Parts: sequence; C-alpha cells; structure tokens
Amino acid sequence: MSTAPRVSPQEAWDELAQGNLRFVEGGQEHPNQGVERRSSLAATQAPDVALFGCSDSRLSAEIIFDRGLGDLFIARNMGHVVAESITASMEYAVVELGVALIVVLAHDSCGAVAAAIDQMSEQPADVPVAVKNTLDPILPAVQHLWMREQRHTPYADATRLDADAIGRVHLANTVNDLLRSSRIISDAVAAGRLGIVGCQYRLAEGRVAPVSAVGPLGIALELIPDTSF
Repeated sequence: MSTAPRVSPQEAWDELAQGNLRFVEGGQEHPNQGVERRSSLAATQAPDVALFGCSDSRLSAEIIFDRGLGDLFIARNMGHVVAESITASMEYAVVELGVALIVVLAHDSCGAVAAAIDQMSEQPADVPVAVKNTLDPILPAVQHLWMREQRHTPYADATRLDADAIGRVHLANTVNDLLRSSRIISDAVAAGRLGIVGCQYRLAEGRVAPVSAVGPLGIALELIPDTSF
C-alpha cells in the first residue's frame, strides 16, 4: 500500500518558496539541522518534497530552500536529464515516502546546456560517449530555438542563442519527460495528490523562478519561449 501525502502540493510548494525567500534576503532559519533532528531520522524518513536537479555544485537544494535533514528527497544528474534511475527515484518518493511535490531544478549559466549547443554546431567538440548520450535529450530544445529564428543552416551558433532561454525550454521538456516516463507519477498528479514544478535557479540572485507546473498548484509562472514543435 502506498504512503499518502501528509500535506497538499500547494502547502509543500509554499513552504519551499518561503524558504527560498529567506535565503535570497539573508534571513535563513536553518531548520532541522540539529542533533535532535539527526537522531529522529535514524530509522525513518518522511519528506514532503522530492527534488530532481542538475548536479552543478552551485545548486545546493537544502541551502537555497532553507531546509534541513529529511526535508528533501534528492536525485541529481548532469543537465537534469530523465533516466531510468531518476524515474525510479521519483516513483519511490511518491509511492513509499508520500511526497506531495516534485521539483525539477535547473539553473542559469548551465554547462550542460552550453555543451549541448556546441554539439549542435558545425564543428562540435569531441566528448565521451556517456556525456554525449546524456546531452542528447537537451538537443531538441537547442534545435527548436535555433530553427525558429535561423533557417539558413541547421548548425547552431552559440553567439546567436540565449542559452538560458534554451535551458527553460529544456526544463519544461524535462517535466514532460518525467510524466511520460511514469504512469505512477502521472496518475498521482491526475488524482490531485502530487504536483510538479519546474524551476530555474538564478545563480547571482539566489532566486528560484518557477517556469513550468502541473497538478493542483496556484503558482505564477515566468514566461518561457514557445515550445510547440
């Protein structure tokens, strides 16, 4: 039997948003980081939020959301690309841990996006096979924005592209990929037990900007480029 969420998706998001605001303003509370919390989690965990993010070292989720031990169930990889292990981790969080929210966390100035743009150029750099395979799911976002404005050649030119805009398109695609990869996650969203929010973290500001959301959530989203294909 699956574990039911303890809070609503909106409540889970509101708590994260408040924590990020404290981080931006320098008023962190550093909750759930003491000895008592550590001891209470030795035998169990019950996070309300699962987070799938880019593995960039500047993207420390507990810090930017002002959370502590046991608050976030986290999986990360380069460029936040959906893979079987990611889907399995998020499904476990939904079914076994009872999370009410999945946050997909991207960021500006993303090295994986820059590398994907290079892979779409006329003379791409040689990269290891595993890296190339990981970058492949980002290429549709590069191609879409490039071909929307530049139709004279299929080869992308990084100087004529907004890498952060590509990152936002890829972020929205990642949310869609996660839904497509899992009936468990899609059913939980359809039943109103789960929400998914795609966010882009602004490195200089420390602010998390929601750009994509699905489920029972009332969130003002930032505009992203047209992603229709």
